[in-house]
Amino acid sequence: MKQVLTEIVYPRGGWRRAIEYVKLRLRRLPDTPEKIARGVFAGVVTAFTPFYGLHFVAAFILAKMVRGNVIAALLSSFVGNPLTYVPIAVLSTKVGHVLLGQPVHGGLDASMGHKFSGVGRDLWHNVTAVFTAEKMDWSHLGVFYDDLFLPFLIGGLVPGVILGLVFYFLTVPVIRAYQNHRRKALRQKLRQLERRAANPADGTGHSG
Repeated sequence: MKQVLTEIVYPRGGWRRAIEYVKLRLRRLPDTPEKIARGVFAGVVTAFTPFYGLHFVAAFILAKMVRGNVIAALLSSFVGNPLTYVPIAVLSTKVGHVLLGQPVHGGLDASMGHKFSGVGRDLWHNVTAVFTAEKMDWSHLGVFYDDLFLPFLIGGLVPGVILGLVFYFLTVPVIRAYQNHRRKALRQKLRQLERRAANPADGTGHSG
């Protein structure tokens, strides 16, 4: 269990290797550059939502909505990871408070942990209350929704869409250039094979 948690925070081989793997998989996807880029857009936008644990599901749904490559969306949701969760949440929530006309309090990152723990306590208390004489209490969940979840959900759309569009316009030319280079290399290899087939003696070495 400890090893699994460690690799979630710090993947085997390091984050640089993990990022290179994602980039390699994106380039090799068998789809048009535009469709792959739309999938990347969907994955990046999803990373700026508060649906922790459901980012893959949200990326899949959004990719279908924008007619993007689903695999590209799932890979690109990697933008949301243990290293970026806190800054994404803080930025999105602050933007959400501004859009909703609510005051932005200092120490927002610290209050997030308090609100998440409050929701956890509410859930545990209410589950145990089913089997005891205790009364259910959802007060922390209400505070969590009003002060964190709703502002995060609304505010995340602004930086999420902006960054998603940046990734979209960067992805299209990169994927197109890679696919053109790969097609050119395959054509050259095919011509070499055709020449060898037409001249069996070439490249076979001396027979005796």
